[in-house]
Amino acid sequence: MRDKRPWKTLHKGGEFSRFYFDADLVIDWSSGAQAAFHRLRDSSLYFREGLTWPRAGGEFSIRRLPPDCVFSDKGPAVLLRDGVDLWFIAAVANSTAAEYIMRARLSRKEMGARWELHVIKGVPIPSASPSEIQWLSDAAHEIHDIKAAWDSGNEVSTAFSGTWLANLTFITQSASDGLPGLLTAVERYESHWEGVLRERFAEIEERVFGLHGVNAKVRKIISDAVGERPPETLWPQMGGKTTEQKRMEHVWRLLSYTVKRVLEADDDGIVPFSQATGEARLVDRVRHELATLFPGRDESQLEVEIVNEIKRGAKGYRKCASLDDWLANAFFEYHASLYKKRPIFWHIASSQGTAPFAFGALVHYHRFDKNRMAKLRASYVRDTIEELRREAGLADKAGRADDRVELQAKVEEAQALDKKLQQLQEGHHEGTEGGERDYRILTPWKQPDARPRGWDPDLDDGVKVNIAPLDRAGVLRVVGVAG
Repeated sequence: MRDKRPWKTLHKGGEFSRFYFDADLVIDWSSGAQAAFHRLRDSSLYFREGLTWPRAGGEFSIRRLPPDCVFSDKGPAVLLRDGVDLWFIAAVANSTAAEYIMRARLSRKEMGARWELHVIKGVPIPSASPSEIQWLSDAAHEIHDIKAAWDSGNEVSTAFSGTWLANLTFITQSASDGLPGLLTAVERYESHWEGVLRERFAEIEERVFGLHGVNAKVRKIISDAVGERPPETLWPQMGGKTTEQKRMEHVWRLLSYTVKRVLEADDDGIVPFSQATGEARLVDRVRHELATLFPGRDESQLEVEIVNEIKRGAKGYRKCASLDDWLANAFFEYHASLYKKRPIFWHIASSQGTAPFAFGALVHYHRFDKNRMAKLRASYVRDTIEELRREAGLADKAGRADDRVELQAKVEEAQALDKKLQQLQEGHHEGTEGGERDYRILTPWKQPDARPRGWDPDLDDGVKVNIAPLDRAGVLRVVGVAG
């Protein structure tokens, strides 16, 4: 499963975002892949700092293109001559004045709008004094840096360094003040810096209109013609959400990050929900990680505060009665959504939905190769089956008939899971290709002798390809979570 290809960051359009954008795509930069890509343009144009924008979309936004990136036709680039200030150009190009000019240059067919090269190239760059260039450059750069700093708390960002609630960059008080105090502190941080963003951008607008020699009356005509533009936002993924939803998101992100730390620290990347295997349970490891993240805090009190938050729920967030409940019934669906249906931690379980499961474990996809699949079955699942059998035998001897029946049902449930895992391990298939009984990893683009036989995933094939057979087999806690 080891990733051997030379991957490079790819800017290929993306969501609306002025000045800063964290690209979440990569491109194979091996010699064969480059040959196909180079037919489109001169390869010497890549890996240069510049500006880029999404070619499609209703609202225009231009942002920095870092020097270590490849760009595509859906994310074209502006590569600047020596001595031209990148941030000054970004400030001018992101202004209402520039968008008005660009919209005036759109053909009727392009009014959709598609921000083609010829439209962008026609934007005039006004003359400005060195001091004015410097001010606009500094303001644009500041907006970029504020957004980038906030994104370092975003788990799915390439700049991620630690979730917001556990990162002192965003918190101006001691963790001993308790979770409610930390939530208030990070809320104040977001509110303050979002205010700075909007103030800076309003000043950029004012100064760019001034450079174009536009008076207040004409400015209003231009602004009305362009219409309301998206405001500068620190946390675009939560745009339009309520304070309660943002508060809940912070708590869920904290728990998500804690699970991530647990999985990444585990020797084999398999963490069980129960102690039947002799290993510490997931919930106990999460508690330990929370204590590590907040040294000096009383562990029990911290958990009480977290549970008090997740019990409340919020629109779009499941109410959870305990930490165990959140891990068993909320984490995987949330994780898959956070990672845009390409989860890297998979919840394998013997039952779906929110029903109690006889066996459950989180596995780290990047390490879940054929050997880990064999270990999951031979060690974790079978140890659980043996423990359940032992408990059922003890219940029978003690005359606890109801407990014995319940435990025997769990044995059968875990055995059914093991049977499905065996079929995945062997690459079992019946009926149509990709049908409900096809448990193979399907890679039709590969030569037949290069396709996986049984469970032998290649990371380069992507999460959606590799998780699909588990979804079809019904061994994931949530059905269709990566569909």
